[in-house]
Amino acid sequence: MSDLFPDSVHLFDLPLRRDVHDEVIWSYAKQHGFDIITTDGDDYPPLARRFGPPPKVILLESWRYPSNVAVELIRRNAIRIAEFAANKNRLLILRT
Repeated sequence: MSDLFPDSVHLFDLPLRRDVHDEVIWSYAKQHGFDIITTDGDDYPPLARRFGPPPKVILLESWRYPSNVAVELIRRNAIRIAEFAANKNRLLILRT
């Protein structure tokens, strides 16, 4: 997806341990100017409500499908994601 979002990275490409707590990921994203795309609807939306942006959270809701479906969902919503990045909202929910 680097053609649409050239500065995006996967969590596993960051210098963080695999078992790191969500708050550490949140702080890292805030410090480095990242938004978070996640399927974790239990933890990240409450963090977005509690702390507000940055970072902003994009939730892939009802995640029960392969990664290639997620990629297509993100691609189909690229304009919506770009508009979200420019507004004051803290949470965007994408559904299949």
